[in-house]
Amino acid sequence: MAEKVQRKDVQKHGKGLKAQNRPQTLVVREFEPADKTEVHRIFNDGLMEMVTDTAFRGLRHHPESLLLYTAMTLVCYVITACWWMIVLLPVIILCGRYLYSRRVIHGYLERAMGTDMADIEGYYMKPPDSCMWVAVLEGEVVGVVAADGQQKSEGAVELRRMSVDQSCRRHGVGIALGQKLLEFAVTHKYSSVFLGTTAYTPAAHKLYMRLGFRCVGVTNGYITPGTRWSLLERIFYRVSHHHYSLHVANNNIS
Repeated sequence: MAEKVQRKDVQKHGKGLKAQNRPQTLVVREFEPADKTEVHRIFNDGLMEMVTDTAFRGLRHHPESLLLYTAMTLVCYVITACWWMIVLLPVIILCGRYLYSRRVIHGYLERAMGTDMADIEGYYMKPPDSCMWVAVLEGEVVGVVAADGQQKSEGAVELRRMSVDQSCRRHGVGIALGQKLLEFAVTHKYSSVFLGTTAYTPAAHKLYMRLGFRCVGVTNGYITPGTRWSLLERIFYRVSHHHYSLHVANNNIS
């Protein structure tokens, strides 16, 4: 009897392994109204991940902020003559960066949810020069990207709202979404594709470069939409906006 149970367990385990090793089918298709809830979730989660990215990883990219925080710590120590200020103030600064990064990014999220993401069909699907796609893996929406062709007169289309579910990254989802948008740019005879990002994670920049984009400029001290730009936000929130571009020529990506 025990032997039969063990065999059943082995068979069950073997089926589980086969299911795990089975190649998963990734499909990139146009957005449908039924996708809205999942698209909002993925977009929301992706943006909120940027809070820690901006607050902590972004700090080492801004030497002027590090210099300011060092000066603040030294001035407080000179005034108070307390050694514990050397330890306490950096912790307060990091907490301030986190809180204000969250505040600004949450404001940007509310702004997006009140504009194009509130009416995806009207903003992206109805205009002929714009579109939104979702990546579907095993029947589940796991990624999103949009093409905004409002600058059609200038021959440019913007890549927007790129986000991939955290559990499905490094599986080619971002590449598949990006390639779909580039195909759209070629079909609609755009001369270039551009995007902007304040992300500091190397993976995001590697993705754009793998798609063929190149960084054409960086705006330091970028004012994120939704920023109130108060004194405390100036102290604790600072990002760089990276501009990427890709040229489309003779119905080909170059």
